[in-house]
Amino acid sequence: MGVLTKKPKTFEVQFSDPNKSAFSGGDKVAGQVIVEVAEVVQISAVKLLGIGCAKVDYNKGKMHCRDEIEYLKYEEVLHLDHQPTDADGSITLRPENRYEFMFGFELPQSGCLVSSYVGKFGSVRYYVKAVIEKSGHQYAECKRYFEVDEPIDVNTQELMAPVTGAKQKKVTCMFIPDGSVSVAARIGRKGYCEGEDICIDAQFENSCSRIVVPKAAIIAKHIYRANGRTKEFHEKLTSVRGDHIISGMCDMWQGRVLRVPKLKPTILGCDIIHVDYCLRIYLHIPGSEKLILDVPLVIGTIPYNGMNSRTSSMSSQDGSGTSSTCVSLPSSPPSYSEISRDDHIESSFIPLLDDYDEDDSPIFMRIHALPPPPAYTEQN
Repeated sequence: MGVLTKKPKTFEVQFSDPNKSAFSGGDKVAGQVIVEVAEVVQISAVKLLGIGCAKVDYNKGKMHCRDEIEYLKYEEVLHLDHQPTDADGSITLRPENRYEFMFGFELPQSGCLVSSYVGKFGSVRYYVKAVIEKSGHQYAECKRYFEVDEPIDVNTQELMAPVTGAKQKKVTCMFIPDGSVSVAARIGRKGYCEGEDICIDAQFENSCSRIVVPKAAIIAKHIYRANGRTKEFHEKLTSVRGDHIISGMCDMWQGRVLRVPKLKPTILGCDIIHVDYCLRIYLHIPGSEKLILDVPLVIGTIPYNGMNSRTSSMSSQDGSGTSSTCVSLPSSPPSYSEISRDDHIESSFIPLLDDYDEDDSPIFMRIHALPPPPAYTEQN
């Protein structure tokens, strides 16, 4: 009988439904292992393993932090239908044949798995591995990865509730008080899915002497834990900005739209990897740290079904919707849109109004002195 001296001509894992993009807890993972050889060979077994594992690996100072958690471990020996075995249980493969070893197993029930994830310092991966053994020793192996998405329904009472927040910041210049800025915001619900629109109602006030810029962004927070240490990584995914707000003015967002891009769902059930999202609404203040308001978000997999009229996640993208639920702020100055566009602001300052996210030199409002009233004389 021939000795296995060459790698198999074909050795791969195929799933029964190649169009299935992701599995969930309780689903059946099924398919076949395809083997073709270039010469007559004798093998002792073809084994299949289903593996799912979360891993983190990073450096924290001088310490190398590493940890892992196993979520799936399945193993079986595959058999060929209508294929005779030798007296010692081995199988003879011939080059003119194509061999298909069928397999199938169920994933653990929903709640026992964590969604697939690949990040900067860690990952959650699931795969099927096939192994050819000869004389009790492993000779060849192949892998096929698959995605797992644990369902998160954004139509639950908790994720349908509106979320509000407000924040204020005192601004200084060379340790001298320079007024304050504030933001108050509301979104219709906490849970969203890919492709849905977040409609932002917000009110911004600028009582300092600088020109500020309101912005909003979806932020992903990646948290990794190992060896008693924690490492965080924040990522800005998509953003929108408003008009500049001059000193003493305010601005309103009424249904300003920010669409949720293609994202992996929130990961909360893993002890070593945590992926959370927030809507960050902030004011860029030249020469000072930003005023930041983080509104929590949950990215789900089961989209909004439209049964709750309190929110309109799929509203029009022109952002022209109105809202009367924005958190009220005391003593609001007049809206910027109500100010007539005159030439009282020096034109030399306009180029400094570009959108910078890094700290820049302070931008102050400078107003031309108004010309004196015309002279007049009394007439008899």
